[in-house]
Amino acid sequence: MSLLSGKNILLGISAGIAAYKTASLVRLFVKSGANVKVVMTPSSKDFITPLTLSTLSKNPVYSSFTNEDDDNAIWNNHVDLGLWADLFLIAPATANTLSKMANGVCDNLLLATYLSAKCPVYFAPAMDLDMYKHESTLRSFKILKSYGNIMIPATKGELASGLVGEGRMAEPEDIVSFIEDNMLQKLPLRGKKVLITAGPTYEAIDPVRFIGNHSSGKMGFEIAKASANLGAEVILITGPTHQQVSHKLINTIPVVGAQEMYNAVHQYFNDVDIAILSAAVADFKPKEVATQKIKKKDTTLTLELEKTKDILASLGQIKTQQYLVGFALETNNELENAKGKLKKKNLNLIVLNSLNDKGAGFKTNTNKVTFIDNKDIVTEFELKTKTEVAQDLLSYILKHIHA
Repeated sequence: MSLLSGKNILLGISAGIAAYKTASLVRLFVKSGANVKVVMTPSSKDFITPLTLSTLSKNPVYSSFTNEDDDNAIWNNHVDLGLWADLFLIAPATANTLSKMANGVCDNLLLATYLSAKCPVYFAPAMDLDMYKHESTLRSFKILKSYGNIMIPATKGELASGLVGEGRMAEPEDIVSFIEDNMLQKLPLRGKKVLITAGPTYEAIDPVRFIGNHSSGKMGFEIAKASANLGAEVILITGPTHQQVSHKLINTIPVVGAQEMYNAVHQYFNDVDIAILSAAVADFKPKEVATQKIKKKDTTLTLELEKTKDILASLGQIKTQQYLVGFALETNNELENAKGKLKKKNLNLIVLNSLNDKGAGFKTNTNKVTFIDNKDIVTEFELKTKTEVAQDLLSYILKHIHA
């Protein structure tokens, strides 16, 4: 998953030969999971067709203030476009368009949208070598950056004129990487490491049978995605689950049993800033594991069980600067039991959810939780999706991690 996933990206295209690259750029944004709309200057349509960009973006392409449809003028609202965007990229940004942006000239829809935008604005210059180095162009760069716009520098290479030098628009892959890296720099968990456990553990009885529970792992995976989307480097240690995640900031480590999860957690814990243990770890395991499949000979089967190691408590004993979060799934005396676990295991925060609450617990897309911190502050939440619960949890941690 890319940091651009779910983002609304407005692409502004001005009239330069590099406009042909915008087809690949739109495709990369869409592949990243972004929603893309395109605004073109009228002259840019000489270099790439709106039909191509509309097909790739799956959205209409805008190039004028009105569209003529059955003799009825339809207004393209530049204010709405500017407010819709989470980020605005102007690529290629020609010397002409850059000068107008710098000086507030507003003679086409792209420029009107730029002046209306409230989101971060990126621009990728593209022009010939002498134009790129001209004093007026350098002044435009300086002014636009002073406004808070973000420049994606042109690269050196062969230009349309035949000259070789600076002025070539950055390649689409490099533009996408530049934007993702720039976004990452501004995220609140950038530079932080977060350890998350998810899913159940399976404790073997014999080679084909195990003791387990109904945990799907969804809550832990949502926490991992929320952490990564805030810029954290995530170590996700997960028991057996059908959940999947693909994010360049998430390192997924699969395990099976409680002991394997214990070992993996302790391998990474000392180097993390935050640890969120949402896995439903088995409390007991068979004392002896049969080496062969147990045959169904008798009407009953007796298993001797022993306790597994308490991973959360073991981390509470050795934690230093880490912010440690545990989960408590309770069926009775919920608040009292959760508070006891919080204190006994030396946690910073515990997330309580009850199987008595409809829509909470295992194998659901929703959860109803209560946060209890080590200052005995109790914060209750209504029933929400697990995605929203993960976001609430990370927001809470960010507010309290340095408190």
